Amino acid sequence: MIYDCPQNLLSPRKKKMCQPKSFTVWVLQVIALLGLLALCLWLSLRPKKPTYTITEFSVPVSNNGNSTSMADQGGQSGTLSYTLEIKNGNKDSSIYHENILLTFYYNQDSAGENTISGFHLGKDKTTQIMDHVDINARVWRPLLIAIANKTAEVRVDLVSSIQYRTWGRKSKHHGMNLQGRVKIGSDGKISGKKKKIKLGRASKKWSLRVT
Repeated sequence: MIYDCPQNLLSPRKKKMCQPKSFTVWVLQVIALLGLLALCLWLSLRPKKPTYTITEFSVPVSNNGNSTSMADQGGQSGTLSYTLEIKNGNKDSSIYHENILLTFYYNQDSAGENTISGFHLGKDKTTQIMDHVDINARVWRPLLIAIANKTAEVRVDLVSSIQYRTWGRKSKHHGMNLQGRVKIGSDGKISGKKKKIKLGRASKKWSLRVT
């Protein structure tokens, strides 16, 4: 039972009857404080998503930088090289990656894809993966012509699943569905001011087109 009593108007006996209210308020304040501390602790330990960045990207062109001449020479397919940087910024959580699927698109056509085997990335660690992708014949020549005209742009899609390991416990699986756009100069490399392309959340518009 809770009493709301003006203390200056009560006898000593009635003042004792009003004490339960003060105790209840104190208990509620302690519970609220503990809840706030628990929330702050949860936010501080909540893992951050890893970042994925294309740091290098290149399509081979001729020695004189003329990709149109390469297309005219009759080459039906080629390769592109890339370096993918994956950073785990969590100091209290390591990350277990399932296989990573990278798909490269020119316009709406799939130019090629590559699968990176699953691996474990330690706390506050960064890894770089260097590899190449074979470009299919349907895309290769139009891509070279676009590179020569300085209008080439390749979209990179990344799909994977990760688990965080914090204080010896693994989290549930978290899906990763990211993408980025790489503008290519006439030299076959990343053009523009941004020489590193950070992959972000996949656009719903592109997801609908792909599916």
